[in-house]
Amino acid sequence: MNDSAESRPLTFGELGVPGPLVRVLAADDKKTAFPIQADTLPDSLAGRDILGRGRTGSGKTLAFSIPLVTRLGSYDSFGEIAMEEFRKEIKRRKKASLEERRADDFLPHPRGLVLAPTRELANQINDVLMPLAHTFGMNTTTVYGGVKYIHQIRDLKAGADIVVACPGRLEDLLRQQALTLSSVEVVVIDEADEMADMGFLPPVKRLLEQISPDAQHMLFSATLDHGVDEVVNTFLHDPKVHEVDSATTEPDLMTHHVFETTRGDKHELVRMLASGEGRRILFTRTKFQAKKLAKRCACHGGHRRGRPWHRRRRRGARGAGRAAGRPEVLCAPLRSYRPRRQGGRRGHPRAARAAPRDAPLAEPGRHQDQDDRSDPRFARSA
Repeated sequence: MNDSAESRPLTFGELGVPGPLVRVLAADDKKTAFPIQADTLPDSLAGRDILGRGRTGSGKTLAFSIPLVTRLGSYDSFGEIAMEEFRKEIKRRKKASLEERRADDFLPHPRGLVLAPTRELANQINDVLMPLAHTFGMNTTTVYGGVKYIHQIRDLKAGADIVVACPGRLEDLLRQQALTLSSVEVVVIDEADEMADMGFLPPVKRLLEQISPDAQHMLFSATLDHGVDEVVNTFLHDPKVHEVDSATTEPDLMTHHVFETTRGDKHELVRMLASGEGRRILFTRTKFQAKKLAKRCACHGGHRRGRPWHRRRRRGARGAGRAAGRPEVLCAPLRSYRPRRQGGRRGHPRAARAAPRDAPLAEPGRHQDQDDRSDPRFARSA
């Protein structure tokens, strides 16, 4: 009996998630927790520092979004009150926040901060956070490079309680005194290993130094390489470590095959691998090779349809796919293909002109900063 109870997925209510958030999650058909959520929520809701190790797609975003909103919403202060009283209290808090923003010397001071390596991930996190934060009358906003400062400063002045930011642009806004981090109570560092690969750890450290040591820190990373362990040892206080589906875990349903062939036989081998009933993704070294391979698949593949995929045709590829039917064979240069995150935005078209790894932080007034770099996962894959 105990074994069946342990194997059964736990509901968010059983893990101590407040009732108002449970209802919001249930409305989005999220009723039971993923393993990383079930492991971390009891400790994170209690205010402990968290070190979560899990690969992308394991459910980390919700694992830190729920305790972030719960602790900033001070749900414990409500006690066991009816929903009508809860709504009245939320309205009172909104009114108090509005009065504070009307002061002449008002300086935006978010109470929650989430650091992410890319704008795509920042938008994805914000999409998850926003409905949860609205339940407690809080607002969220995103801060990243490639857009005008004035829009982000306007959102900050409108009373953003939680900021989801890329490190480079956030430092720019801090230098412009557009906000302060002195009131941050909960800080999350997501995909820390990617930020290390992109050279963001120095600005991350500078940002964390501006946050009160008493704030709750949650760091999520697939690995602790390239200086991530130094951030953990410096800024996290006796963190509770949770590891679920780490990056070093061997996938359950993946088989690798290595084919030794000659240049003359390679084309026939590729044609055989591209044939069949299921969909395929074929990676090439260059854009020209991807186009050539896609044409060859279209000519010799019978009913198979091949389509090249590279940076310059990304924006229009979806519309073209609808018009001609979905391709069964996708041919992509290795450094150009980026699988879209569920719920995230498409890659930025200027990624091909990304800054080098050792580029300095952007100075105020520039329209792009470090956050405009292409995703480092392709550099590792190349």
